[in-house]
Amino acid sequence: MIFTTLVSVLAIPALVSAQIYGPPPSSGTTTSAAPASAPSAPPDTQGQMNINVAFNGNFVFNPANITAPVGTLVTFWFPGGDIPHSVTQSSFQEPCTYLTANSSAGTGAGFDSGLTNAVQFTINVTDDQRIWFHCKQILHCGMGMVGSINAPTNGSNTFQAFQAAALQIGSNEVTQTSGGPITGGVHGIATATPAATGTSGSSSSSSSSSDSSSSSAITNAASMATILLAVVVGFFLV
Repeated sequence: MIFTTLVSVLAIPALVSAQIYGPPPSSGTTTSAAPASAPSAPPDTQGQMNINVAFNGNFVFNPANITAPVGTLVTFWFPGGDIPHSVTQSSFQEPCTYLTANSSAGTGAGFDSGLTNAVQFTINVTDDQRIWFHCKQILHCGMGMVGSINAPTNGSNTFQAFQAAALQIGSNEVTQTSGGPITGGVHGIATATPAATGTSGSSSSSSSSSDSSSSSAITNAASMATILLAVVVGFFLV
């Protein structure tokens, strides 16, 4: 009788532990953490528009053509990964070539994020004129990775015509050096170089909360075991 009582009492901490942590995984079962997702552009807000670079792992901008009023901030969201991309201003006539300064036309050089990843790059739309851009990673522009802001919906210089011109270049695209980011721009101004994409603290907070709960559960189980042990010892002494 005493032995049975002792076994029952000592089994209680194990039962409590099983309730806290659940049953052990079955033999042959393995678990792994889900892969971190690439940063995704949030919904547009008043005065702020967002574009995904290499959306869903494809060599495209999404959306590839937007209409942005003067004063709108347009932020490009770059994914992480091994392949860097760029947002490099170009012209309709030369979709896969960086827009250099043209003194005769009185225009400055275009903006360029440089080849990068896991960052945000923002330009400020300064007028209602067309802004053309492309990714200067090798062959990406020739595969159609181009975009536009305030391109007309009809006529000879639409976004579709711009992208068709880039695709026509194809593998004959001239390789461009990275050279790092360039601020400034024409019709759209980048006032800062790309910034590291911010991450939410929710994962860290969740992990901290989980660790705290586990620690508390372990402490409570240990305390219960101590109390029960004292009860057993007292039982035998009596």
